[in-house]
Amino acid sequence: MMPDDTHDKLRARWMQDPAFKAEYERIEREEMPMFDAILAARKAAGLTQAQVAERMGTKAPAVARLENALITGSPSPSLKTLKKYAAALGKRLEVRFA
Repeated sequence: MMPDDTHDKLRARWMQDPAFKAEYERIEREEMPMFDAILAARKAAGLTQAQVAERMGTKAPAVARLENALITGSPSPSLKTLKKYAAALGKRLEVRFA
């Protein structure tokens, strides 16, 4: 894990690249709210990735990859996988167009 100041310096340097900046802003605008909601739901349920994985019938690295995919958008998780994740948290998945 990098110290916060190193992370901030790297991000500042990368943000000078117009392609990086555009993608970063797109992810921040479009995908981070979903990721934040999913992480908040897992934390509110008081579950670790390993506990969610057990409830989903998979292993912790798969849940880590799922959560990472929500950050990066690659590969995008299927609705079936997101439904299983939600069910593991005692929730149900809702998809809305706003």
